[in-house]
Amino acid sequence: MTSEPALETRLPMIEREQVSAEIAALYDQLLRDRGVVPNMFKTLAHVPALVLGVAGFLKPLMGEGALPCWYKELVATRVAMLNQCDYCISAHRLLARQRGATQEQIDSLDCFESGPFTARDRAGLRYAGLLHESGHAIDDAAFLAVRTHFDTQEIVELTAVAAAFEFFSRMNSALRIPVTPIPGSI
Repeated sequence: MTSEPALETRLPMIEREQVSAEIAALYDQLLRDRGVVPNMFKTLAHVPALVLGVAGFLKPLMGEGALPCWYKELVATRVAMLNQCDYCISAHRLLARQRGATQEQIDSLDCFESGPFTARDRAGLRYAGLLHESGHAIDDAAFLAVRTHFDTQEIVELTAVAAAFEFFSRMNSALRIPVTPIPGSI
């Protein structure tokens, strides 16, 4: 059995020496925080205001908040799996582990109902799966099921993370942005 060749990226990535000082500062911060500048940012740098806006959006979205950041990373990974986005799966599996999720949790996201998750964790992952189908899939029963486990702030964050990774998965896949090498494996 042979594997299919990787598809080529549709747009060039912009390296640090090709960007403005403001974008270079973002690249430097990403390198400090993650050990690598993710390829998504190198592609978004074609539109400087967009790359800066996305970076600004991701900071509160994926940082500690009402929900712990490791759980947000698991939700992002689950949504990426549903969208079959190799880029996002790779990035957010790594970030989930770095931020406190167990390897067992990460490895069982495809069968989370029987994995090492609490009833609360499962309710949030179920909710993200319904949102993947459609915003209209969150009917009153689905909302009540998540409301049983999460307060208002947590529901806003959960919804924002799941919805954002519908966008990021689709953008990365459509532009064929290559998976960012894991720091230390380069």
